[in-house]
Amino acid sequence: MTGARGAGFPYGLLGAWGLTRLVLLLFVLRVFVLPGPDVTSDVSVIYQGWYEILRTGTFPLDDVTWQYPPAAALAILSPGLLPFLDYPSAFFVLAVLADLVVFALLRYAGVRPGRTLRGAWVWVAGLPLLGPTVYARYDVMVTAVAVAALLAGARHPRVMGALAGFGALLKVWPVLLLAGAVKRRAWTAAAVTGGGIALLFWAAMPGAFSFLAFQRGRGTEVESLGSLVFHVARHFGWSGQVLLNYGSVEFLGPYVDVVSAAALTLTAAALGWLLLWRLRHGRPRSHTLADAAFVAVLMFTATSRVISPQYMVWLVGIGAVCLCFRGSRMGLPVAMVLGACAATVLEFPVWFSHVVISDWLGVTLLLARDGLLVAAALLAARELWWGTVTHPAPTLPAQASRTRETLTP
Repeated sequence: MTGARGAGFPYGLLGAWGLTRLVLLLFVLRVFVLPGPDVTSDVSVIYQGWYEILRTGTFPLDDVTWQYPPAAALAILSPGLLPFLDYPSAFFVLAVLADLVVFALLRYAGVRPGRTLRGAWVWVAGLPLLGPTVYARYDVMVTAVAVAALLAGARHPRVMGALAGFGALLKVWPVLLLAGAVKRRAWTAAAVTGGGIALLFWAAMPGAFSFLAFQRGRGTEVESLGSLVFHVARHFGWSGQVLLNYGSVEFLGPYVDVVSAAALTLTAAALGWLLLWRLRHGRPRSHTLADAAFVAVLMFTATSRVISPQYMVWLVGIGAVCLCFRGSRMGLPVAMVLGACAATVLEFPVWFSHVVISDWLGVTLLLARDGLLVAAALLAARELWWGTVTHPAPTLPAQASRTRETLTP
């Protein structure tokens, strides 16, 4: 049987997706159980609690764990579309459907001229490395929007901008997809879409922007790059604590504010580098948009004061888009991200207790995961700069009008 554009039907690819996703479903349905905390409790307790509040027409005004932009309400309310299932089961089904959408988009993109199925394989193989967490958070839904936006790319800048704007109202980070966008139409569409959706939520539901205030008192999350300072310091008498704070396990105590400020400084430096790159890069190639988005998301993830396991879903999705393009230079950084995914499932949930008590196993896992992310970010940034600034794509040697003159007898 022959598929689109002469490509054979991807039985192996589809079979691998189906088998790995069945295993993930069995984990979130608790047929199989990984050691460590129950990752599905966020859905059955937190998300379902928010669902009951949101369906009344208001945001969780007094819940400091609600730290998401207003369109996140759509993801939390979406299980209501499947009233014949209980809330957790409906959420897991929708997560699988979002996963399938990403797979279908990457497969379709991979058989077009100048493309490759490497991206689809990255998604198929990379997501299971994170374990059941991927179906127990709404990040896979956001990633589906982001992948669709990037694949719309240069051909449909308004579509890309609209999807990026909508994604930013789901979980902020998709605004970084515009890092490599050079067409004003993409930015305009993003601003109009994001602004319009935000205005609708502001007018229709009280507390649409309460999440902004809930971010102020956060500490340094125990899985972040900055947390390594305190994991080590605890062995030398540091007097702080590890507590559940604002919905995550964080370090609180002396010098936490200093480390958090340093993380923000690193994020600002990453933004400065991206702005410099935008000013210096040459003529974009077909893969530049995806590569720039991957670098931006990777840099902001690595420097964040919170690196939750579900953040890795973003990187797998954007990295997969990069590898759909034959000319992308992101092969090794994406491979390093996949290695970081394997370390992530070990530090959460399997051996999260070791991370919390800062013993040698927990610290080693964090060093491996965060070290791979930092190294991948630096290497990806170097490859993006080398490919677009040091050796930019060649400019056409003549204008179209001159070409027409040459061809005219």
